[in-house]
Amino acid sequence: MIKYKLSDVAKDLNIPAKELLEMVSELTGEAKKHTSPLTDAELNQLFEKLTTQNEVSSLDAYLSSVPDPNAPAVEQNKPEEKEPAKPQAAPAKPAPQRPQQQKAPAAKRKERIRMPKEEKANRPVPEKREVVTVTVDTRVSDVNLDKFNEKYTDLANTKNVENRRKPTPAGNKQKFGNKKNRNQTFQKKRETEAERLQRIQLEKARKAQLKVSIPDEITVGELATRLKVNVAQVIKKLMGLGVMASISEAIDFDTASLVAEELGAKVEHEVHVTIEERLFEVDEDKEEDLEERPPVVVVMGHVDHGKTSILDAIRKTRVTAGEAGGITQHIGAYQVEKNGKVITFLDTPGHEAFTSMRARGANLTDIAVLVVAADDGIMPQTVESINHAKAAGVTVIVAINKMDKPTANPTHVMEQLTQYELVPEEWGGETICVPVSALTGQGIEDLLENILLVAEVKELKANPNRRAKGAVIEARLDKGQGPVATILVQKGTLHQGDIVIAGTAVGRVRVMRDDQANVLKEAGPSTPVEITGLTEVPSAGDIFDAVEDEKLARELADKRAAEAKEKQFAAYKKVTLDNLFSQIAEGERKELAIIVKADVQGSAEAVKQSLEKLSNDEVRVKVIHAGVGAINKSDVMLANAGNAIIIGFNVRPDPIAKEEAVQAEVEMRMYRVIYDAINDVTDAMKGMLAPKYREVELGRAEVRNVFKISSAGTIAGCYVQEGKITRSAKIRLVRDGIVITEDEIDSLRRFKDDVKEVAAGYECGVGLEKFSDIKEGDVFEAFVMEEYRD
Repeated sequence: MIKYKLSDVAKDLNIPAKELLEMVSELTGEAKKHTSPLTDAELNQLFEKLTTQNEVSSLDAYLSSVPDPNAPAVEQNKPEEKEPAKPQAAPAKPAPQRPQQQKAPAAKRKERIRMPKEEKANRPVPEKREVVTVTVDTRVSDVNLDKFNEKYTDLANTKNVENRRKPTPAGNKQKFGNKKNRNQTFQKKRETEAERLQRIQLEKARKAQLKVSIPDEITVGELATRLKVNVAQVIKKLMGLGVMASISEAIDFDTASLVAEELGAKVEHEVHVTIEERLFEVDEDKEEDLEERPPVVVVMGHVDHGKTSILDAIRKTRVTAGEAGGITQHIGAYQVEKNGKVITFLDTPGHEAFTSMRARGANLTDIAVLVVAADDGIMPQTVESINHAKAAGVTVIVAINKMDKPTANPTHVMEQLTQYELVPEEWGGETICVPVSALTGQGIEDLLENILLVAEVKELKANPNRRAKGAVIEARLDKGQGPVATILVQKGTLHQGDIVIAGTAVGRVRVMRDDQANVLKEAGPSTPVEITGLTEVPSAGDIFDAVEDEKLARELADKRAAEAKEKQFAAYKKVTLDNLFSQIAEGERKELAIIVKADVQGSAEAVKQSLEKLSNDEVRVKVIHAGVGAINKSDVMLANAGNAIIIGFNVRPDPIAKEEAVQAEVEMRMYRVIYDAINDVTDAMKGMLAPKYREVELGRAEVRNVFKISSAGTIAGCYVQEGKITRSAKIRLVRDGIVITEDEIDSLRRFKDDVKEVAAGYECGVGLEKFSDIKEGDVFEAFVMEEYRD
């Protein structure tokens, strides 16, 4: 919208500004100024009024004043009769173009200008042109006739033509006369309205096509970065959704997707692919790819009930003689053949120390053979085996062993089984009970036939045509072969040379043997084999996978090792006298490290020797440092690094050491009698340490002045540095880190008033009951003893 100032309109219409101002104010009803712009509506009203005022009855007189275009060169028109001026709207500033005839008062004269022939002949461009007649209205006062002279126009055109024809010398740089011209040369082309609209549309299109990937959880700041917007915009959208979140807080995928969609982005759910997903096959096997596999049978039961003897009878070999104390030393795996079909057996240890391994063994199997001695019946470990088998979801077959003994009572065993929801088939249940004798071989064939029968009913199948996957049964470190692992292939086929990862162990299968030490090239489902080639000894129960990318497998193993180390550090417990016995009982503590600090060297040596004499077969007491003086930060750092406790004899820790000990969870114990320290450590090692009182610190005060008063004795002028000093508290006087005495407060005053307590930042006077040798710089530690129970 074009607006004109009122003063410009008055000038163009040749009307006094004051008169025009009054006219506009009358029309609009508003007070205007000379610089006030007029809108189109106001201009229309003004022109309508002026047209009405200057209306003429006929235009004949005006038309007769038009000059003859065929008149010679320049001539003046005769004066015409004065006509009333006809108002006409004109722009505030005339554009530099050839003007058309305008209406103006008749009193002004007209002039016509035509280019002379002699000037036309002298024009530099020799092309034929007709005579151009320009009619200029000279009735206005400011007419510049020179700008309509064709001589100047032709001169400019001639220079432009010469410049275009003149070649620019190669290699010459264009020079600019001044800074103004240089700026004008590099000035950007002004953007047109159409170009601006096109640019806006492209920006909208790009914004609409923005695609963002959002994970299950994302922080507000990260979401703003991916959306390429300001964080404030994201927070504003979240507030609109009723979610108050800061830039560092995480939001879920649903909330983030709503915000992104409102900001015009297309959302895609970002799925993080883990190393395991990239390495391992996660696709389910198709039914047509499955083939029948041998059953995996675990032999479980109470210690010395004959598990290994039954396996010995099955394999027709004797391995019991090679075991120590009648206990299987490790999990073994064997395969036997019956009626042309293979059965895989796992022998789990029966001792309670291997309970967790037995549970893992049950999870690897399809059928559990529960061995129960006919003369002993069900024992505690038998109950554990039953619970493990139920938790693993395996079918239980009961082998009632030692039927050759005169005291054998299988009926009593079956009665006991019913108490654990194992009802024998003879009594209408589903549990198969087979009386056997490992010594005579009675019932062994029936046991194998029942195992094959249960396996046939379960329809055990696996896909052999895929990468191998299974579990580690046992592992050991062999001096000649390095890490050796016995594994059970559960699905797929393991080949010699395959890359295997099991827990934190990675390697390529170098040698693969069966239970008879025969070298194998491949092992299918339900086949136990012993392999070599791993980088370290894996743990029993670790899942193993055959993979294709060795580099990625090693990366995963390093990641698992780092996670295991972090978990170990998280479970790490600092040693204290309170938990010392429990750590010894759990086998976690074989050595008790102690740092001794005393007031004099003789006391430090005495305490050190007395404590080291407390070593026994279970735990060794070792004093890693003995020194003189107050307990400082270095002592705490040493105790933290060596997992030691600090024992102070007639010394105190400085404030920095005390704070460091709290943060590092280092235990510090202070004693004034050497036998108390020895008795506490001894009782802690025996598990009898049960202190009934503990010290609770209240505050610290520094002695700044000492006053001798005849009626009150020695009074210490103190400044409370931290905590508070109470009237009922005990006072420990410390001088240069050495405990001088412990005493009771006799008087506590502020100015002349007795008070019950004085807080930090205030001064007070303290008098002790017994001790009077107080010096400036001494420190009063206020504390109370409270009773507590562990």
